[in-house]
Amino acid sequence: MSDALKHECGIALLRLLKPLEYYKEKYGTAFYGINKMYLLMEKQHNRGQDGAGLASIKLDMNPGERYISRVRSNQQQPIQDIFAQVNERINAIMEKTPDMNGDVARQKKELPYLGELFLGHVRYGTFGKNSIESVHPFLRQNNWMHRNLIVAGNFNMTNVNQLFEKLISLGQHPKEKADTITIMEKIGHFLDDAVAKLYKKLKAEGYNKQQASPLIAERLNIAKILKKSARDWDGGYAMAGLMGHGDSFVLRDPAGIRPAYYYQDDEIVVVASERPVIQTVFNVDFDDVQEIDPGNALIIKKNGTVQTKQILEPLERKACSFERIYFSRGSDAEIYQERKNLGKLLLPKVLNAIDDDIKNTVFSFIPNTAETSFFGLTEAVEEYLNERKTTEILNGQRSLSAEKVREILSERPRVEKIAIKDVKLRTFITEDSSRDDLVAHVYDVTYGVIKPEDNLVIIDDSIVRGTTLKKSIIKMMDRLHPKKIVVVSSAPQIRYPDCYGIDMARMEDLIAFRAALELLKERNQYDLVEEVYHKCKSQINLKDIDVQNFVKEIYDPFTDEEISEKISELIKTDKVNAEVNVIFQKVANLNKACPSNLGDWYFTGNYPTNGGNRVVNRAFINFYEGNKERAY
Repeated sequence: MSDALKHECGIALLRLLKPLEYYKEKYGTAFYGINKMYLLMEKQHNRGQDGAGLASIKLDMNPGERYISRVRSNQQQPIQDIFAQVNERINAIMEKTPDMNGDVARQKKELPYLGELFLGHVRYGTFGKNSIESVHPFLRQNNWMHRNLIVAGNFNMTNVNQLFEKLISLGQHPKEKADTITIMEKIGHFLDDAVAKLYKKLKAEGYNKQQASPLIAERLNIAKILKKSARDWDGGYAMAGLMGHGDSFVLRDPAGIRPAYYYQDDEIVVVASERPVIQTVFNVDFDDVQEIDPGNALIIKKNGTVQTKQILEPLERKACSFERIYFSRGSDAEIYQERKNLGKLLLPKVLNAIDDDIKNTVFSFIPNTAETSFFGLTEAVEEYLNERKTTEILNGQRSLSAEKVREILSERPRVEKIAIKDVKLRTFITEDSSRDDLVAHVYDVTYGVIKPEDNLVIIDDSIVRGTTLKKSIIKMMDRLHPKKIVVVSSAPQIRYPDCYGIDMARMEDLIAFRAALELLKERNQYDLVEEVYHKCKSQINLKDIDVQNFVKEIYDPFTDEEISEKISELIKTDKVNAEVNVIFQKVANLNKACPSNLGDWYFTGNYPTNGGNRVVNRAFINFYEGNKERAY
């Protein structure tokens, strides 16, 4: 993606089902779990590079022995940093006590992080917040082992304010309104309540406090706690949690917006945000990795039993299509094919944009995530040319010379690597005053392969703000002196903000929205902006279920093509000599390419939860009033 866009978060939960001695004997190390967690997190670094955290729990520890460890980092390479800290602490102890080397029981007792249950998280700094206090996992501490709670998730809630008020009504005093804190405190409240009720019941059965503790762990109903906690949640989430005594869970939202996959055998249970991560780290097949169903929780009890429980009534499945277009690793078998199909489905629009002149067209892509769609597009061009060659030869019958046949057969798409991304430059793009000049040099170009009569078709996976296109890519492509530059987006026009995890919160940041506003001005229809504003304002006090997305009316007067043409104008500066044309995927083709991930609210405004409409209306109100606050 050419525009800088924050990634989804990533989670990794690992439960070892055997004693640590088992892994020492079979794999040569008691640090099997820690090593696998490093790989699970590193293989998901594409999902967030602003922070990382790891928590571990040791099972069956004696009173006075440390059983929870946590480390977090918001350094430049946070995953490497947290595991460097882990290794440093472990190595320092091992060097002082070399006789511990073969004693796994002593290692578990004395070494931090060496446990049976792990939770890892990689994150991006949502809306610019990237302090260490914002880094997951979050920890809620208590002297009762069962009441210790560790939470991490890939999520955003649309109704944090309402959830905060609910906590206050329960008699709590949360230390802040952040969604992670709010969610953790809600689960913590019902966890406390469940533990207290179980203790009261066990006391009536004649057990003392010490005797009751293991029985509480055994009887604790995690599904019931989650049902009470999640009843009012509205958002997209894959929420993971660990209890201090060793129970754990991962809960997925009812619309399946955020992804969560798991694998289990007799040695481990593992959950991650992406399927190929589990496949690679544990060397298992595609079919061995299962998806947690929407509205369900995977629950792992301390005793090692694993079950899936429905926590919330599933909604219509609206799994995020952006996961398939851009965020998730393209090594997933399904995602790889879907991205190729996105490229193939663009062929008719591309042929129209170049007037079917394949001979004088160079095809390329904007690295790195658009490469797979590019393969799909060029395959489609090859198939198209083969059909044309076959027809031409058949129509010529026996009148064609061998030379002419060779000429016909030699035609193939001209494929070049034109844009080369200089990744290191990203690190320095911080201050607005110097950003423009630096953005212009994020990409290098390949000289000497474009002729003045050529079209240059370059595919991007999506176009959000258009900033890098305008300030860097188009300018650099123009230096090659093509006749025409055709920028192709494998995603449709992004018209609406996201409120479920991606950092796209402001309407005015979206180039499709700015294009619609320009068209309204040109056609003397800008009064519509004020009308929509008042309609949005009139809904402020309505319940979420009654709120409509009136922002759709901003786009209604125009065809997709008209907005694309205006975007083409907006990203071209006076210094660009080539004709510039931007074309986008059709929503229908997106859904065709990604049939199981129909969450297309970015493009259609059809939000999968009731809170989405309230957020898009609030985003429009903020735009109209010049308010830079977040809409959720």
